Formats: sequence, structure tokens, C-alpha cells
Amino acid sequence: MLHNVLIPPELADNYIIRMLAAALLGAIIGLERDIHGRPAGLRTTLLVSLGSAVFVLVSEHIAVSFALSHPDSLIRTDPGRIAAQVITGIGFIGAGTIIKYGYTIKGLTTAACLWLAAGIGMSTGAGLIELAVIATLIGLASLIVFNAVEKKYAKDSYRMLEIKTDLHVPVSDVIDAISDADVSILRVDQDRNYQNNQMLLSLSIKLFHKGITDRRSHQVISRLEEMQIPLHQVRWYHQ
Repeated sequence: MLHNVLIPPELADNYIIRMLAAALLGAIIGLERDIHGRPAGLRTTLLVSLGSAVFVLVSEHIAVSFALSHPDSLIRTDPGRIAAQVITGIGFIGAGTIIKYGYTIKGLTTAACLWLAAGIGMSTGAGLIELAVIATLIGLASLIVFNAVEKKYAKDSYRMLEIKTDLHVPVSDVIDAISDADVSILRVDQDRNYQNNQMLLSLSIKLFHKGITDRRSHQVISRLEEMQIPLHQVRWYHQ
């Protein structure tokens, strides 16, 4: 089929190899995202990489075809113009995977993977398959290796804690029970219900933890219970 659009057979075969390589390398990155349950998984990343390669191939073919059919023309086509728009397009796709929850942002790594997949596809489409393979290996290694490394050191995370208690409980007692070297309260909002004699406290909290965040949050609740603060409802959630 490609032979019917003025592409020599040997060049057409080369195009097929480039597209297959782009699809394979993009799928490798997407597989890692799929395993971790991310929205842009194997199929999405494969298609982004393949589509980027196709745009580069189209750009290259238009430039070559025009130069061969108009050898005496002073007009010259720029093979990079179409390919350059891939970067803008991927920016829109990547933005769709990013979700902000208060202080927490989800999907940045997935968006970066789509950006990398586009770069891999463009490299493959340009015939730089070795570069694309190296980029894939480095990208895959960073996703796997540094995912394990991140679990080895302590870091900050942000949560909201809602506590429903009695109206007479001093808010300062609740703050003292929660705060320590690894727990910082950033903001406290109060909702007092004088009819039910209850108070709802909404606390924006920064946790400095290593490993599972919930382990640290359970320790906070345990301290509240040890101080015998009357608790009617306790709820943690991401900001």
C-alpha cells in the first residue's frame, strides 16, 4: 500500500520498521504504567508513540517528495514543522491525566511518560532507533528503580483530617494531641453545632513519613484515643 504513494520499496520497508519499533517501545513504557493501574496505560502510550512516529514520517516524506518533484523550485519545505506540533498536542493529552487534590497532584508521572513516549516515537520516526531504545531503557529503569528508591526515604504528604467531637473540648487539646515533630497542622477550620453540642474540626495536615502514609495517620488517631478525647467521627482524606 505504501508503494502507491511514491515511496520506493526499500524506503517503505524502512518506514514499517520504524513504526513497529515506535509501537513496541511505546508499549514497553505503557506496560509499566498499566501494571500500576494508571489511566494512560499500554494502549495509550503505544498509540502516542506510534502517532508521533507517523507525524515525523509524514513530515519527512512531504519534504523529500516536494524536493524530488520540484528540483528547480526556490521554495523549500521544512520537515520539522509538522513534527513540532506533536509537542503541543502531547501537552494537551498529558494535561488530561493530571488531577489536583488540594496540595496533592496526581498524574504527573503518567503525563511525563506520555511526553517520553512522544519523544521515543519521534526519534524512531526520524530513524534514530538506537536513541529511542536507549531512551526507553532509561525511562523504564527510572520508573522501576526509583519507585523502589522512593520508599526508602521519608517525605512529606498532605492530608485532611475531620474530627467530630463534643463542643466543650478545647481545640488546643486536639492540636496538642496531633502535633509532633513529624506532624504539622497547617490550618484548622471549626464548624460548631450548638443544637447537638458537637463540633466538627477540619485540619489540614502535613505528614512526614517513610513508607505507607496510613501507618502514620493511624498513630495520630491512637494519640487522640489515648488522651480520651471524645470522638464521634474521624475521617482522613487526601486534599
